[in-house]
Amino acid sequence: MKVVNSLKTLKVRDRNCKIVKRRGRVYVINKKNPRMKARQG
Repeated sequence: MKVVNSLKTLKVRDRNCKIVKRRGRVYVINKKNPRMKARQG
């Protein structure tokens, strides 16, 4: 899991990435490639 400033750049890296908001934090998750994870906030 990476903590990054810009989640948009990570979303562009893979088509299956989704941006999800949970408990006031923004996450990038990917079901097909679980290594693609990031958090902001």
